[in-house]
Amino acid sequence: MEVDSQEQLQRKQSTYLSLDENFEIQKEVYRGQQYSQIYFARLHMMRTLLYSLVPNWKSHLPVCTVLELEEGKECIIVGTLYKHMKLKPCILDEYSKERSVAPLIKPHNFMHQDDYLVLEDESGRVKLGGTKLSPSVYVTGVVVALHGKETSAGAFFVEDVLEAGLPPQIERPLKSREDKYVVFVSGLSIGSSSSNPLQFQLLVDHITGHLGDEEEQGFAAEIVHLVIVGNSVEISHGLLNGQNLASKDQSRLSEPFKELDILLTQIAASLPLDIMPGSSDPANFALPQQPLNRCLFPGSATYNTFRSCTNPHCFELDSIRFLGTSGQNIDDLTKYSEAKDKLDFLERTLRWRHLAPTAPNTLGCYPFTDRDPFLIDSCPDVYFVGNQEKYETRLLKGC
Repeated sequence: MEVDSQEQLQRKQSTYLSLDENFEIQKEVYRGQQYSQIYFARLHMMRTLLYSLVPNWKSHLPVCTVLELEEGKECIIVGTLYKHMKLKPCILDEYSKERSVAPLIKPHNFMHQDDYLVLEDESGRVKLGGTKLSPSVYVTGVVVALHGKETSAGAFFVEDVLEAGLPPQIERPLKSREDKYVVFVSGLSIGSSSSNPLQFQLLVDHITGHLGDEEEQGFAAEIVHLVIVGNSVEISHGLLNGQNLASKDQSRLSEPFKELDILLTQIAASLPLDIMPGSSDPANFALPQQPLNRCLFPGSATYNTFRSCTNPHCFELDSIRFLGTSGQNIDDLTKYSEAKDKLDFLERTLRWRHLAPTAPNTLGCYPFTDRDPFLIDSCPDVYFVGNQEKYETRLLKGC
């Protein structure tokens, strides 16, 4: 009887494939290059795509550059949007001798009714008008095609907008019809005052099958993967002041990692797990964040089920593609645009085919020279973002 019970509770397995190579910074060499090159790479890739969509959209209209615009002539222009924002923070303001008399700004959003959009390509830039293109929806860095005409004031009156749309999704037959589950966890913030070790230990016990009756343990056995989506630890800023730390402070600095490693070791002994860096974790600030150093996890890193991954993170389980971030891209969109909820922001990034359109304008990223790793060329089956205020889901269907 015991043997039969053990066979019934055998944990299900899945085939794992990492697709993080695009986000890894290995052969890149920083030679003082500026960020213009990543914008050029983005515009080149997206413009080629939009050009291929124009014949099915407005085949009777010519495609022009900004420099070729003529007053009153209808045409299509393709370029990168730039949003002029009155309240956008500027580092120079901190050094201004004159104190600002502007009203206090809400720290979570910098939108203003006077904001406007500009379209830019290699030949020039033009201010955009009309009601078809709302400044509250779009952000700097999005590449679009616009139908309209130049006005006597030198602006471009927009009559219609073409976005890249949802990227194509690879159709794959499901290898297995049995239920399998992936667990996503974010914002553990071990080391913070709000962290509760008991809650995390209960989660670990549930995932590893040490809690509940046979039914709950049977459900736990169907969990095939765990993804920790950033902000796993929180270190007091007082310890990170650039000064040499006393032995007491060194212990306080390493304690959150020791606690996290103990818990991850229990999980890694039971099932595969991926850990992604977040904004509060000891990783590089700019996206794409590189994997957390394995030396931080001396216990769990000894298991081949433990993987330290990039942020953004892309992988496949049984040919189901997952793509996600630790939340910095969506948090930045909430500061410089508006939506009904966070899921709208996620949907926009898919329709714009870009994970982080505000990078590098307001979101830090590495100055790539010949590519933009945040372009989405294939639509994932599951798109996830961590460290948000609440749990929400949406099923998005393409044409």
